[in-house]
Amino acid sequence: MFVDNVSLKIEAGKGGDGKTAFFPGRGGPSGGNGGRGGNIYAIVNTQLSNLNKYASVSSIKAENGIPGDSNRKTGANGNDTIIELPIGTTVIDADTKEEFVFDNRETRILLCRGGEGGLGNDALKSPTERSTRKAFPGNKGQSRNVRIVLKLIADYGFFGLPNAGKSTLLNTLTAAHVKTANYPFTTLEPSLGVLNNRVIADIPGLIEGASKGKGLGIKFLRHIEKVKLLLHTISSESDDVIKDFQTVMKEFEEYNPELAKKDMIVLLTKTDLIDKQDIDDKIKKLKKLSRQVYPISIFDPQSIENLKKILI
Repeated sequence: MFVDNVSLKIEAGKGGDGKTAFFPGRGGPSGGNGGRGGNIYAIVNTQLSNLNKYASVSSIKAENGIPGDSNRKTGANGNDTIIELPIGTTVIDADTKEEFVFDNRETRILLCRGGEGGLGNDALKSPTERSTRKAFPGNKGQSRNVRIVLKLIADYGFFGLPNAGKSTLLNTLTAAHVKTANYPFTTLEPSLGVLNNRVIADIPGLIEGASKGKGLGIKFLRHIEKVKLLLHTISSESDDVIKDFQTVMKEFEEYNPELAKKDMIVLLTKTDLIDKQDIDDKIKKLKKLSRQVYPISIFDPQSIENLKKILI
C-alpha cells in the first residue's frame, strides 16, 4: 500500500513541574526547577518514498520534562522527537494553514516547541519571603493538528491511459521492477526508477472521468505537480490517438490547469505492433497537438537510446 496523505496530532512535551522542598534542618527552600519538554522536529530521510509508517498512527508526542527535585536539582529535559519524512513532503497545520515544505535533504524544521519547566521554590524565594512554599507547574508543549502530504519529486514522469506502456518503459530505462500486464490499473501506486542520477516516476493510468472519481480517480495527480518534464505515453494500438491525448489532458485541466502548461513530450509506444504507415499517420495526427512526438518500442533499441538522449 502506498500512503501519501496522513493526518496526525503532534504535541511537544510538557515542562516538568517545579519542586517544593526544604533543606533538612536549615529549613531554607531547596526545590529545583522542572526540565524543558521535548521538542518535535521533522527532517528529510531520503531512504523513505512514502508515508506508510504513519498510516496507523493518530498522534505523536514528545517526552515530558522531568520534575525538579530537592537539593536544588533541576529535572532533566524531555527527549526531542524526530519525525522522518520523504523528500517532497508538505506538512500543513490544519488550523492555521501554515505550511512547512521538505524539499531538500538538509531540511530540518521545529514543528512544536516543548514547554518550559516550572520554577521550584528555591528559585522563587525573595528577601521578603525566604521560606516560600510556592512552586510553578511546567508549561504545556505546543501542539498542532497537521496533514502530511507527499508529492513525489522526479525529473521525469510517465503518464497516460492504462496499458499505454508506462511501466514497461520505466523497467527498460531503469533498474525498476514494476509489475506489468495487459489489463487496466496494473500500476496501483507511483513507481520510481533512476536513469543517470535522474528520477523517473511512473504515475498510475488515468481514464476519462478520473477527476470525478472514476477508476483510480485523481489520487496520484499531485505527484505530477513537481515533475520537471512530462512524458505522455499513448499506445500505437489505439484506434484514436487524438481522443487518448485529449482524454488525459482534459483530466489535467479539471484537476489543475497548470499541469497542462508543463513541458511535455508525447511517446507513441508499442510501435512494433503496427506497420510503419500507421505509425507515420498517428505521429502526423499527434503533431497537431504536440510539437514533440517520438515513436518508441522496447524491442527497438535505437528508439530506447534516442529517448535516453532526451532524458540526459
